[in-house]
Amino acid sequence: MALRANLDPAPNLLTVADAAGKISWTDIFGNNHPVELEIGSGKGTFILAAAEQCPQHNYIGMEWAKAYCDFAADRLRRHGLANARMVHAEALWWIRCHVEENAVAGVHVYFPDPWPKSRHHKRRLIQPEFLNEAHRILAPGGQVRVVTDHADYFEWIKAVFAGQSALAEIPFESPLPQRDGGMVGTNFEKKYALEGRCFYVIAAQKGAVEETSAAGRQKVVKDVPAQKTG
Repeated sequence: MALRANLDPAPNLLTVADAAGKISWTDIFGNNHPVELEIGSGKGTFILAAAEQCPQHNYIGMEWAKAYCDFAADRLRRHGLANARMVHAEALWWIRCHVEENAVAGVHVYFPDPWPKSRHHKRRLIQPEFLNEAHRILAPGGQVRVVTDHADYFEWIKAVFAGQSALAEIPFESPLPQRDGGMVGTNFEKKYALEGRCFYVIAAQKGAVEETSAAGRQKVVKDVPAQKTG
């Protein structure tokens, strides 16, 4: 799919000054609906479908490639979707800078760059630091979902997930109904499915919230039931 000329991404493009610090979803969307993040939205196929099918949720899509970010924002505008915004930024930095604790219902990472060469592995998104941030921003019951077609990267991802205990691994469920039998419906999934590639999935959930007691000397952990996003 070629990128369109004469885009108008502004209505669905979220720009936040660095000095703004943590932001309020209510200020951005005008409601208190649950918010979900997609990291690496590309041309916006998933976030467009999610915003259309789940109007009771709000969505933030993050994309480092400006041309794709603008294209995705323009798609959202053309479909009249007020419950979705695109952000042009490095995702982990933006999350650290602007997202409050317990503020997100779901984090979606679909077909991230595998950076296959060993000397580039440090550039991979899925690292312990990423899961630490996911745990910080997820609300109790919130989920992080990852899909990749790269077997070596998936082994890396599994090891990162296994190396932490804050998020509990759960069965992966498609976040949206997939009419064609797919999992998440991104452009990459459709392309790779035609090529006969295998897909690897993993999901984890923030299943408890810690509260400091009135005396301030101990933390009380409360379990919460499983919660679907999407």
